[in-house]
Amino acid sequence: MNSKFLLILFLIGFVPFIFTNSYADWKDGPIESGNFGSDGPFERNFGDVKLLDAYFGTLDNKIEVGTGDSNVPFTIEFANVGTQDITGIQGKLALPFGFSGSNGPGAAINANTNTNSLAGKNFHLTFYVNLDKNTQIQQYSGTVKVDYSRLRESGVRTSFSTFDFKVTGDSTINVRASESFLTSLKSNNIVIDIVNDGTAPMSAVDVIINNAQTSLSSNTASITNIENVLILETSWDLGNIPAESHSSLIANVYVPESLKGDTLRIPLSISYYNTHGDKETISKILDFYIKGLIDLTVFNVKVIELSGTQMVIGEIINEGNEDGLFGFVTLDANGDSNIKSNTQFIDEIETDAPVPFNIPIEFDGESKYGEHDVTITVRYKDSVRDEIFLPYETTILVNEPSILDENNFDSTIAIIPIILVIGFSIFIIRRRKKAALELFRRLVLNLKSMNKIK
Repeated sequence: MNSKFLLILFLIGFVPFIFTNSYADWKDGPIESGNFGSDGPFERNFGDVKLLDAYFGTLDNKIEVGTGDSNVPFTIEFANVGTQDITGIQGKLALPFGFSGSNGPGAAINANTNTNSLAGKNFHLTFYVNLDKNTQIQQYSGTVKVDYSRLRESGVRTSFSTFDFKVTGDSTINVRASESFLTSLKSNNIVIDIVNDGTAPMSAVDVIINNAQTSLSSNTASITNIENVLILETSWDLGNIPAESHSSLIANVYVPESLKGDTLRIPLSISYYNTHGDKETISKILDFYIKGLIDLTVFNVKVIELSGTQMVIGEIINEGNEDGLFGFVTLDANGDSNIKSNTQFIDEIETDAPVPFNIPIEFDGESKYGEHDVTITVRYKDSVRDEIFLPYETTILVNEPSILDENNFDSTIAIIPIILVIGFSIFIIRRRKKAALELFRRLVLNLKSMNKIK
């Protein structure tokens, strides 16, 4: 009797546990999974949907985003960890202030797939959002609601999940060179800047020069003539480039004479890791105009006297393959020399012959003779009208000019007319002598003819 009574009491006390675990608790709404209940994070609620990752971009391509971007895809990946397939999947996204749906502020951010997810498989939802221009580059938290139904079960289940995501900023790559012109017949050191104009850092940046005519294009015969030049290095490891910063590399390029007047196109391949840890590769092209070489040398500088004036003379030789234009030669004093600055226009400095110059010497104040330290500067322009200066420092010897005495008779002045008179007289005498001989010959011929007649 007592045992039956105790059994009945046990069954009555066990009934609430059976009903409590058999039916969903609707106290806080429909069936939920993935959120914390009243017992906090240690409550064990097992559901069908587990959030795996949340990021900007699509399933196969994470992207960098910055402030002010609009209609940006935002993807959340889930796993169906339940034992049954689910269907009719729909999502709704809640993000903090500064983010809104692609339809504008106040609009719901929805993602509808209405597809199935097999048990044990992953699925994803993609939302489209706008970022306010005042949004900061940092980490944020959001919440996603997923509605779904189990196969062979009526009703809709709901899962709420919170997640963290980051506004990464975006990296924008530009390239620039220290010079836009290269010179043929010589090696050119080019400083190339890889510039990150964006708001996200770049990691493990590698730069490669592609030495192939069609490496960047399949529908053109040639996009670059880089195979005609010599480049000592073709790859560089630049490491990390922070946002709004740059890193530089130096390329040594030898350009042959045959490319003078052409445009050299250098294709660059730039690879790096973005803020998602994905490797990105972009292509850029640097264009350079190839100038001719003007290689000047000043030589044979000395002082001569011409008509009582001391002159600095010399020659300029151009050993390049292009003429210098609008040439000037300027004489300047150095040290304690008091020679006045003076300039002579020499026009073109050609490559086929030395170009002479002569500059008269004038003194600032009293004339000083002897050695003078001077600088001879050749100023000219190249084919792109850049002005170039070539200084040549030397020491010249200025002698005192010879003095002419006006009171003394200059014998050389008298000798010249005397020589002229003598020469003229000889010419007249010879001419008259020739005429007399001709007259005498004719008389002889006449007498002979008369004797024959008799």
